[in-house]
Amino acid sequence: KAPKFEDMLPMLTNGTCNVVTSSKYFIQLEKNIFNNTYAKGNYTFGEEILSKEPLAIVTRKDDREFSDIVNWIIHTILHQEGHRDPTLCQNYTDLTSLDALDLNFKNAVHCVGNVTEIFGETGTRIQLENGTSGLLYAIPFGNLDSDSIDDSFPGGMLAQIRKNESFNCGVAVAANFVGNVKESDGLVRMGVEYCRTLAAALHNGDNKNVMFQPFPEADDSSFIALSNRTIDVLVGGKIRMEYDFKQPPSRDGAHFSTPYYYGNETANEVSIYSIATREDDALFASFVNSVVLATIYAQENEIHKEDMLKMPLVSLYGSDLNWALRDAVAYSGNYDDMYSEWFKNVTEATRGRNVVNKDLSVKLKV
Repeated sequence: KAPKFEDMLPMLTNGTCNVVTSSKYFIQLEKNIFNNTYAKGNYTFGEEILSKEPLAIVTRKDDREFSDIVNWIIHTILHQEGHRDPTLCQNYTDLTSLDALDLNFKNAVHCVGNVTEIFGETGTRIQLENGTSGLLYAIPFGNLDSDSIDDSFPGGMLAQIRKNESFNCGVAVAANFVGNVKESDGLVRMGVEYCRTLAAALHNGDNKNVMFQPFPEADDSSFIALSNRTIDVLVGGKIRMEYDFKQPPSRDGAHFSTPYYYGNETANEVSIYSIATREDDALFASFVNSVVLATIYAQENEIHKEDMLKMPLVSLYGSDLNWALRDAVAYSGNYDDMYSEWFKNVTEATRGRNVVNKDLSVKLKV
């Protein structure tokens, strides 16, 4: 049985071991102990993260609705800290609806527990998030050298877009937006630039092969357009449960990428923005998500446009897209490069959630 981290400290000081490794949280937690108790010793604290190993629930890709349900259960557990009430645990005996939106996702908290109660005994760091700490996080890419590309979508979006040499990007805008989305700034422009970054990744560095169509963010017209294939991707639309699930006959469910922007609200309902795609093409959704992750990964690893060769090659989507992540970063740079360009009046100190989560702790919104 491995010793607890606090038991390792005396082993380091008495020479039993020469190096101690642990999670970054525990290393930081004990740093003050070293500084105060072992100040006379010659100790060095490493800053480089040796591994990132996020845990997740894995489902089969042939049932997107079930996967979405699982994701929203986890989301609810993470964002309902302090709101558990066992008396509200609902019995589903009389539930006759087959609509996922009729499920009471808060049952996960009321019947089982909140995130602190579930993870509290595991040593996982739980930190209350009040809008001032970073939430951007690049999930590890994993094995991008796989030759076993998914061939279940021979007529899928990746093949179609490369054949057509263009795609349609919907841009959700506020009711008071005036002007051309391509000449905007702020959140609208950041969404536009993510579509151009996607174009660069799809077309071997050419970022111009994309057409833009604005939609009002106040209604679901943008998600209907995504569902009926008027547009191929949507930026500027908020991640919302009602858009994640299929609502016949008007629209199918959407797939949301890793978030690229968080609002500055202080309430529980924080606005979260990502690139939305249709649920019927898992391979294309994966590619889009990889492009968003590429900008955050580049930020974490201090990779800029001129360093794009430091980005990994990827054969997962076919040999003609080996340079996709490099082409993406060659156009956009890393996340900070994009943010500082289109949010010129926002200082680094006031960016709130839109910075990288460097301490890798679980953040809860309050």
